[in-house]
Amino acid sequence: MKPHTLSVLVENKAGVLSRVTGLFSRRGFNIESLAVGTCEEPGMSRITIVVIGDDEKIEQVMKQLNKLIDIIKVTDLTENERVERELAMIKVSAEPGTSRAEIMQIAQIFRAQIIDVGAKSVILQVVGDTDKIDALEKLLRQYGVKELVRTGRIGMLRGTKTVGVGR
Repeated sequence: MKPHTLSVLVENKAGVLSRVTGLFSRRGFNIESLAVGTCEEPGMSRITIVVIGDDEKIEQVMKQLNKLIDIIKVTDLTENERVERELAMIKVSAEPGTSRAEIMQIAQIFRAQIIDVGAKSVILQVVGDTDKIDALEKLLRQYGVKELVRTGRIGMLRGTKTVGVGR
């Protein structure tokens, strides 16, 4: 079983997300990552779902999703060339002095931005693939991660291919 990244184009209406996630839970799938936002089509949103399963079960879920009201298009991005990113904010204990300088150095290496500095903590923002964010989090654990928030993965096909309506 492997992770699949599904792009689901939906009408931007109340209850759509609940119906989509309900379909996954009724079939015993755990959603690894979920991101939702408006997209290029007026009145529509894109849901990006990362779920682990074998190809056959994912195909079955995609067919069920396509039967739901307000679903416009479901695409499995997994087998295509794609770009995937995630955003994370990490609050780290940072006493003035050595640890703060080390954290700033680590942030620079990972191209993370320090977006807030407090008396005893800093908040970093990082954008990248899941492995990059996992690696940064692991390095920062030694300083004491006080809080961690991740957006969930989003993805887009490379090149001229799109997953929009009629494309």
